[in-house]
Amino acid sequence: MKKIIYLLAWIGVALASCSDESSLPIQPEIPAEPETPKDEPAPEKDYHQLPVLHVEGRYLKNEKGETVNLHGFTQTYSPFFNNNAWTNYDVQSCLSYNKRMVDGIVAAGWKFNFVRMHLDPYWSDDTSKPFVRYEGHERFSETRFRKYLDELFVPMAEYFVSKGMYVVMRPPGVCPNEAPYQGIEVGDSYQQFLLNVWDIVSQHPKVKNNTDIMFELANEPVNIKGTDGAYGSTSDACFANAKIYFQSIVDKIRSHCRNIIWVPGLAYQSQYAGYATHRIEGDNIGFAVHCYPGWYGSDAEKDSGEGIGSSTGGGYESFQRGWDKQVGPVAAIAPIMVTEIDWAPLKYDATWGKSITGEAGGKGFGANFKYIADNAGNVSWLFFTTRSHELAAFKDVPGTEGNYTFLNDPEACPWAMYHWFKEYAEGVTVNGEPERLELMGEQATRSLQMGGVHYLKVKVVYKDGTSRMVTAEATINSSDEQVLKVEPTGKLVAVAPGNATVTVTYRTAAGNSMQQTLQVTVVSPFVLTEDVFDPSIWEEGTFDETTRTLVTGKYGFGGWKYPGGLDLSGYRRLTVELGNDNECGVSFRLFDKNDYWTKPATYDFGQTRRVVVDLQQMKDTDGNRVDPSHLYIVGFWSTGGKPIVISSMKLE
Repeated sequence: MKKIIYLLAWIGVALASCSDESSLPIQPEIPAEPETPKDEPAPEKDYHQLPVLHVEGRYLKNEKGETVNLHGFTQTYSPFFNNNAWTNYDVQSCLSYNKRMVDGIVAAGWKFNFVRMHLDPYWSDDTSKPFVRYEGHERFSETRFRKYLDELFVPMAEYFVSKGMYVVMRPPGVCPNEAPYQGIEVGDSYQQFLLNVWDIVSQHPKVKNNTDIMFELANEPVNIKGTDGAYGSTSDACFANAKIYFQSIVDKIRSHCRNIIWVPGLAYQSQYAGYATHRIEGDNIGFAVHCYPGWYGSDAEKDSGEGIGSSTGGGYESFQRGWDKQVGPVAAIAPIMVTEIDWAPLKYDATWGKSITGEAGGKGFGANFKYIADNAGNVSWLFFTTRSHELAAFKDVPGTEGNYTFLNDPEACPWAMYHWFKEYAEGVTVNGEPERLELMGEQATRSLQMGGVHYLKVKVVYKDGTSRMVTAEATINSSDEQVLKVEPTGKLVAVAPGNATVTVTYRTAAGNSMQQTLQVTVVSPFVLTEDVFDPSIWEEGTFDETTRTLVTGKYGFGGWKYPGGLDLSGYRRLTVELGNDNECGVSFRLFDKNDYWTKPATYDFGQTRRVVVDLQQMKDTDGNRVDPSHLYIVGFWSTGGKPIVISSMKLE
């Protein structure tokens, strides 16, 4: 959840206490009952009721070996988030209200099979201590947490399970990031808090080894202190410590039980690539991701405010590239559960994310997210809402254009999710045989820069005008994998200069085969055209393809990006020549990591117009080898403001 929501929640609780302090008793510390010594532990009771799930490779699977992707919603338990329907730590009223909401949601036809349950700090805060952060750990009372885990959270979890929904428990509050904190740090008080919470939860007799209940380890870590002493969210040093930080919590849980664990990333749960190197060890482990409009290069009407997205975006392909970079490395090795996502047009001001459903493969956020999740094949996701009463009030009655509401506007998430989740649960209705197969946005031929990536979007169109994206169901082959590789979800990776034919085959429900082809030419990795060369990789620059002139911003960088990884391992050297004198400290740089803030191999032009790069002997400023088999960013750095004429780039 987001900090503005937290603040409003705290204000609501604070106002309630100010208005009538006598009506809101401070909860006393309840002394723990002494344990009765036992000669032998009692046999463990099996409380699970739903089909047993486990993690197998990159998938969540059931006991039959079938892949399972879950679709759900969220609930949290405080007066503010429960429409002020109860107050004063009234457990029975809280349970009664939320059970009524669940009943209403089921009656409304929502096809949910899991819930993200927030173990809200309203119940575990020691209210006798001074306020610090409503969503903080500083006032945590272990005694209160144990009491309300027994009296509220576990009974509510049991109710969800009785309705056919798995439960993902999330700990109280959010990870600290604002003053006096800079983020989290190995060994800090927040890590000790999480260790304590999960130690308690994972030993609860009705939770321990109950496969109906899963654990999301923390909510929205932002920055972590890395092994280099710097706080951040993307560097190798940060993920080295993120592995240590969360591995200790995984190990604590595993000392008690085998429940499925969902591990958060950094940067508000948007960054995961470093976990591919610094692997979380153990079984039954997946990753909990958050996804909002503007993140991952997706479309948004307004920036969501965390500083990790924008209010623009590039439609589907930009979104897919961002997802592949930030989430793809862990989606390749483990299942993903998106535990926060929503969207709606800005005019409703009803969701955290401000965007539209749009069209899969085109503009918009929601339809493109679903397309990306479906193509990945291992993404569970939910409707992030604090408004259970709205879900319960939903009616499957189409609105009319010009009179739409938040709940029935096709461009807002409730209407779209209601029908998508129903399709997931009941199957997709196919309107007879397709009339044609389309490759969206493609002409007969396409040119790709070596090291570049392009995503095919395969669609079938039916006679009644309806259509369906079938990229994940189609078979896509390249006539020459040495020139052009085809990866899952229609991803084309340009490997080496040459030509290849891409053949797309789709088999219809009736068993008929439909086919389309695309001719692809892979060209030089160093194309000097405005549609390929990016003068603003860092700071705003300009590039004139007619004169081949780059002007970077101040201390800026312009050049080429290779999302597929440029493989120059088969070449000996690269010679770069300028067409004018160096007047702005120009250097040529090559990065083997997909992050501009990592250390590249650097070649200064100095007083010359020519540098020669020995591709097999490249080293960064620390003396570490830069690998020519996967270069992601290559180009020119300068102090800025002066022309850099690029005369030639020669590979040998």
